[in-house]
Amino acid sequence: MNAIDILAKQLWAMWVGLVALVPNLVIALVVLVITWIASRFARRIVDRVTSRAAIRESLKQLIHTIVSIGIWIIGLIIAATIVLPGLTPASLVAGLGVGTIAIGFAFQDFFQNFLAGILIMVRKKMRIGDVIECEGIIGKVEHISLRETHVRKLSNELTIVPNSTLFKNPVEILTDGAQRRYEIIVGVSYDTDLEQARTVIRQAMDDLEGIDHQRRIDIFAREFNASSIDFLVRWWAGSKPYDMHESRDRVVRAVKAALDSAGIEIPFPYVTNTFKTPVPFQSEGSATPPSP
Repeated sequence: MNAIDILAKQLWAMWVGLVALVPNLVIALVVLVITWIASRFARRIVDRVTSRAAIRESLKQLIHTIVSIGIWIIGLIIAATIVLPGLTPASLVAGLGVGTIAIGFAFQDFFQNFLAGILIMVRKKMRIGDVIECEGIIGKVEHISLRETHVRKLSNELTIVPNSTLFKNPVEILTDGAQRRYEIIVGVSYDTDLEQARTVIRQAMDDLEGIDHQRRIDIFAREFNASSIDFLVRWWAGSKPYDMHESRDRVVRAVKAALDSAGIEIPFPYVTNTFKTPVPFQSEGSATPPSP
């Protein structure tokens, strides 16, 4: 028997095996079609259930993804056992487990962000439209996905933040409430009557628009500074970034105008220079000829 006959017999055996496998392939294909139909049907059921619940859109997409992946995994396992009869579901699941561990080590950061995204979506805080601050990034949340969150900075740049960063580090939600408390430091000179200064600042704040007069306005003498006695002024206003800038602008201008009208000085640092040796002074117009 020559090599050509051996090759022909091997090809014929492969063809016979392939023909014998055709019924299994057809059945596996039918299983995949049924899996596709079941996945679409399950998504519709999830849509009906989640539409009745007040949950965020990103969480709905997460539920859709998990349900679809689960159905497809089951369908692929069934199809694989039909095409390869010697492959049992138990051995396939064991193999998937080992492969999952290997993939987990290789894509550790990806799965870390994925799990963090799930936890961010589940918790109620940090919704789309909130203004947040995390790791020096301040901006409005525009989109939350399973791996990353899109934050539009106040200067309009889009920052893509990994979900693990938002999960591991403290996140300040600046717009969680309708109002926030703001504060500024107001310095007055040391020869100022502090009660008079407090009264002037209080009157400036009481007549001011754009701040919440239903909540307490605090004015405290805070500390002795290098060239002034400092007052801490605190008030409540809207929590949005524009509200913050607008209320600060109004408060600073109103307090400055009130102190000026009352003749109260807002000092600036004085600098005193000390020289170890006498410094010769020369009157204007009396020029000293240069030494030869």
